[in-house]
Formats: sequence, structure tokens, C-alpha cells
Amino acid sequence: MDKLTALDIVKHPLATEKAIKLIESENKLIFIVDKKVNKKEIKEALEALYNAKIVKVNTLVTPEAKKKVYVKLHKDTPAMDIATELGLM
Repeated sequence: MDKLTALDIVKHPLATEKAIKLIESENKLIFIVDKKVNKKEIKEALEALYNAKIVKVNTLVTPEAKKKVYVKLHKDTPAMDIATELGLM
């Protein structure tokens, strides 16, 4: 299998009502990613793309067969800043 780049791994962020609440209350972001990647690859890709410190990565495969990722950021990396950069806020 070919090595995926960070842009291949991370497809797009989610900007739902729940996602915005998590940004504000828990310093978390939600992304849709490639289904074939693991948590370590996701963490490395997001840290490279957004220059962020990531504490924890939780994954979930939705009923639509998409892989959703909940990313807990370190307190030194505000999720609000990255959300603003991405145009979510």
C-alpha cells in the first residue's frame, strides 16, 4: 500500500452543532478521515497539518461507512484557533 500524505488522511473537519460545542467546552475537534488509517497515523497527520499538540484520538465508523475522529487537543493548543483557521467559526 502506498504511503498516504497528511492531506490524503484528513478529508475534512465537521462543523455540526455538536462539534462547535466540543470546540468550546472540551477543546476537541471532529474530522472525517480515510477509513484505512489508524490512530497513530491520524495523530501524526493532524499534528503536521495544524502544528497542534494532540492528547487523544478517538475513532468511530458511522453508519454511512465514514470514519469520524474526535481529537482532544493539549491545553496549549486552543481548538478555537484551529477552528477559526479552518473557517468553522
